[in-house]
Amino acid sequence: MRIGITCFATYGGSGIVASELARELVRLGHSVHIIARSLPTRLTELSDDLQFHEVEALNYPLFEAPHYTLALAVKQAEIAAREKLDLLHVHYAIPHSISGYLARDMLRGTHPLPIVTTLHGTDITLVGRDRSYLPVTRFAIAASDGVTAISDFLSHETCAQFGLPGVRVIPNFVDVDQYVRREGCALRWRLAPTDEKLLVHVSNFRPVKRVIDCVEIFARVARHVPSRLIMVGDGPDAGAAAARAAELGVAGDVVFVGKQPRIADYLSIADVLLAPSETESFGLSALEAMSCEVPVVATRIGGLPEVVEDGVTGYLRNVGDVEAMSEAVLGIVRDDALATRMGAAGRKVAVERFTTKRIIPQYLDYYREVIEAFDPGCQEPVIRYVR
Repeated sequence: MRIGITCFATYGGSGIVASELARELVRLGHSVHIIARSLPTRLTELSDDLQFHEVEALNYPLFEAPHYTLALAVKQAEIAAREKLDLLHVHYAIPHSISGYLARDMLRGTHPLPIVTTLHGTDITLVGRDRSYLPVTRFAIAASDGVTAISDFLSHETCAQFGLPGVRVIPNFVDVDQYVRREGCALRWRLAPTDEKLLVHVSNFRPVKRVIDCVEIFARVARHVPSRLIMVGDGPDAGAAAARAAELGVAGDVVFVGKQPRIADYLSIADVLLAPSETESFGLSALEAMSCEVPVVATRIGGLPEVVEDGVTGYLRNVGDVEAMSEAVLGIVRDDALATRMGAAGRKVAVERFTTKRIIPQYLDYYREVIEAFDPGCQEPVIRYVR
């Protein structure tokens, strides 16, 4: 198949999932065209079968901001016609589904372009609920030819918020060959020179990720066990987290490493992953950590309980309860046998339920289902692209 994929390049799990999906589709012999503002961070190597098409929005004084949604629609239509795409898969409803809808409409009568929209979380639970976006979000989802959600929680939320049934659940996935435990590597010794326990947090440091809670948890743990907190990522709350670490007297043991293209390097040497999010529709970093045999201490919200089994692969606690999460972390780092059992259980869940070999075929089957059911109609084209 020839598949177009649109995603956000740098923020959140949607871009990560789209990147990994593109890579796996190419590995299975399909052709993928990434249509986005910039190249997703995890796609470092392109080829004839994995191409990137940059969207450039016009910056004109009359407009208060560049019209990315319209520029994206034009680029999607152009690439779909030129490359004869079989399907366009957009990640995150707003604005990508709207752009896809416009692209499909521009091509009617000349090139069929079924659209699959994958919902990732805040496009439903945060952006989609806003009064100014709710009607257009509902329209975008309803106008898609296929819709998937990354968890049962998000599927139910979509139905509840928008009254739209028929959302197929295809969960996030992990390459279990890439995300594996690595003992004795140089990065571990550099970050933990005296064999401290390593607590790791991975996110885009938005308020919903509650990165300051990570610092609060770590400060309590560090009183009892030599340890360090590795903060992977960047975002608006990075400064506040660093300031809180200084206030608590632990700044020297809180290491901000910024955005990293190889998250597996950091997860594979961790002792515990912290995921104290206020909302989380799946918890991709939790799954990736579990694949690396890392116990997870997370909040009992959203889709996280579908990934992390409390008391088996880690611990789930209430949002904001840093005391309970600190005790959970201490229970793991003080008991090597428990940590090993939880790590092995997490790896087993990743391999048996969420591996790429299990999930990617679900996307391919759904693509075929959507393409077969697509009715392009017989309307006259709005735009004819030169081939």
